[in-house]
Amino acid sequence: MANRLITESSPYLLQHAENPVDWYPWGDAAFERARSDDRPVMLSVGYSACHWCHVMAHESFENADIASLMNELFVSIKVDREERPDVDSVYMSAAQAMGVPGGWPLTVFLTPMGLPFYAGTYFPPEDRPGLRGFPAVLRAAATAYHDQRDEIDAMGEKVRDAVAPRELPAPGEATTALLDAAAKKLSSDTDRTHGGFGAAPKFPHPQALDLLLRRSLATGDAVLRDAAVLSLDAMARGGIHDQVGGGFHRYSVDARWSVPHFEKMLYDNALLAPVYLHAYQLSGREDMLDVCTRTLDYIARELRLPGGALAASQDADSPGGEGAFFVWTPAQLRDVLGAEDGALAARIFGVVDGGNFEHGTTVLSMPYPLTQIARSMSIGEHELRSRLEDIRVRLRIARAARPAPDRDGKVITAWNALAIRAFAEAGPALDRPDYVAVAATCADFVLEHLVRDGVVMRIWNGGEGRIIGFLDDAANLGDALLTLYEATGEPRYFTAALALCERIVEQHRDADANYFDTAADSEPLIVRPRTIDDNPVSAGQSVAATLFCRMHAFTGEERWHARAMEIIAPLGTVVARAPLAVAGLAAAMELAVGPMREIAIAGDPGDARTRALLDIAQRRFDPLTVLAWGPAESVPLLEGRTPVDGAPAAYVCRGFVCRAPVTSVSDLMGELAARA
Repeated sequence: MANRLITESSPYLLQHAENPVDWYPWGDAAFERARSDDRPVMLSVGYSACHWCHVMAHESFENADIASLMNELFVSIKVDREERPDVDSVYMSAAQAMGVPGGWPLTVFLTPMGLPFYAGTYFPPEDRPGLRGFPAVLRAAATAYHDQRDEIDAMGEKVRDAVAPRELPAPGEATTALLDAAAKKLSSDTDRTHGGFGAAPKFPHPQALDLLLRRSLATGDAVLRDAAVLSLDAMARGGIHDQVGGGFHRYSVDARWSVPHFEKMLYDNALLAPVYLHAYQLSGREDMLDVCTRTLDYIARELRLPGGALAASQDADSPGGEGAFFVWTPAQLRDVLGAEDGALAARIFGVVDGGNFEHGTTVLSMPYPLTQIARSMSIGEHELRSRLEDIRVRLRIARAARPAPDRDGKVITAWNALAIRAFAEAGPALDRPDYVAVAATCADFVLEHLVRDGVVMRIWNGGEGRIIGFLDDAANLGDALLTLYEATGEPRYFTAALALCERIVEQHRDADANYFDTAADSEPLIVRPRTIDDNPVSAGQSVAATLFCRMHAFTGEERWHARAMEIIAPLGTVVARAPLAVAGLAAAMELAVGPMREIAIAGDPGDARTRALLDIAQRRFDPLTVLAWGPAESVPLLEGRTPVDGAPAAYVCRGFVCRAPVTSVSDLMGELAARA
C-alpha cells in the first residue's frame, strides 16, 4: 500500500511512502484527525542520509505488525528535518528538555494540540538490554495518553514553557577582548593529540577553526593559527575525509577521525572548503590548498544538479551496507592497481588485513606523513604525490562501478548559499573562473526558482519551490550574493542581497528587536523558534548579523550596523565563554568591532590594469574587507569613485572615508598591507 507521503517530493518522505504505516506529512490534516479520533500523535523526524533513520525504518516502519499497532493507536507524522528545521528544532528541544540526548531519528509523542509528552530517538523492534522495544513504547505512550490525560496535558504545557525562547541578556559591549578570549579558549580546548574539540563522536566545527585563523590574522598570534592547522591536518589525513573522492563525511565516531558516519552533507563541505583555503592563504601549505580544491571539486562533480543547483547530501548507506562504497581491503587495492601500486596505496592509506571497519575492510586515511613514506622509499616527495594522485584517480574510477549511496536531490536554499559563497570566494582567490561559474549558475537557479515575489522559499524539489524560507535561508543567501558580487562585479547580486536584508528585518524581527527562525507569515508552531547556537551550521541570526555588517560596509548606512548589534550585543559574553557554540556569531562580532575596510575599484573591468588591481584585492585573505567594482555607481561604495587621469584606480576606505586613490599594483599592495 502507499500512504499519504506518496504525493510528497522530499526523498526522505518518499522513502517511507510504501510503508504499511498510515503516515501523514506535517500539517493541519494530521492534527485534525488526531482531535477527531482522540488519538495521540507519533512524530518521527529524520533525514535522507541518516543511517539510524534507515535502520528504524527497516526494523519497525516496514514491519506489518508494528505498523498495525501504530495505525491503531496513533496518528503518525513523518517529517524531513531538512525541509522543516523549525519543527525539528522545537521538538528536538522538547526531547532534550525531557532528558533525551539529541539525535535522529527523533521520536516524539504529542497530544492532538501538538504538545509533547514523551520522546526518544532510535527504538529497536523488540526489547534489548537497557533499551525498550518500539512496540512496548507505543503501548505505554498510548495508555498514558488515555489514562493520565490531566498529567499528560500538564506535562505538555510544562515542556512548551521549557522550550519557549528565553529573554536575552541586556545588551553589552562588543569588544576585541571578547574575541581574543574566545580564540584563546578554543586554542586551549583543542585536542593536541588528535585535533578537533572534545571526545568521540567528533565533529569538524569549521566555524570555530575559521575563527582561530581569523584571530591569528588579526593579532599575529601564530599559536591560534597552529591550533586550527593541527585540527585541519588531522581531519584531512583521517577517515572523515574521503581520500579517494574528496569531501568530508559528517562526523567521526572515534576521537582520532578514523571511522566516520558516512553521510556526506553539502553544508559540511561548503563550510570546510573555505577554512582550508584560509589555512593555505595564511600558512602557504599546498596540502591545505589541495584539500580545499578537492572538496570543491567533489561538490561540483557529485552534488551538482541539472540547472546548476546542488543536492543536499549523499547517503551513509548503499546497497552493500553502511560505508560499503568507501572502504577497501588490500586485495581490492591490488585488483585495481596491481601488486606494486596496490602495496603503495595500502601503505599510504593504512589498509591492512583485518581492517578497522566491518567485514575486515578499512576506511582509508593517511596515518603517516608523505614525507616519511617518501624518505623510506628513497624517492622525492613530489614524485610520491604524483603517484598518489594517479592512484586516487584510478581508485575513484573503480569505485564508481560499486553500488553507490543514494543522493538526496532536493535543493535547500541555505545550504546552496553556503556553497555559492565558498565557490565565489575560492574562484578569484585561486584564479579559478570555473569556480565562479559554479557559484553564479547556482545563484541564478536559486534566485529564479526559490525567490518568489521577494519571499525566499526553503526547498526546491519536484519542479517547484516550497515552504516559506527560514532566517538561515534568507541570511545565508544574502551573504552569498554579496560574495558573488565581489567575485563578478555584477550589481544585480548586490541588489538582491539588499532586498533580502530588508526582508529579514520585516519578517524575522519583532518589535523588541528579537530575531526568530521563522518568518512572521510562516505557519505557527507551539512556540516560535529562535536558534542561537551555531552547530552544525551557523544560526540564522548569526549569519544575519554578518550580512548586516557587510551591508553597512557596502552602503555606509548606519542602520545596518545597528541591526547587527541588536543580535550581537546581548550575546557578547557568551562568545567569550562558549565560543564553540557561537563561533558564527563571533565572526559577526569581529566584523562589527572591525574596523572594516572598504575597497572600491573604478575602471573598465575589461582593462588589464583594472584586472590587475582586482587580483590584488581578491586574492588576499582579509575577512574585514569588502570589495566593490563593476558598473560605476551601481553600488553606494562606488559612488563618486572614478578613474584617475583615465587610469583605473583603487580607493581604500574606512567608514566611506577614503585615502588618496592609487593606480598601481604596488601602491595598492602597500595600502592593503597597512592595517592602520
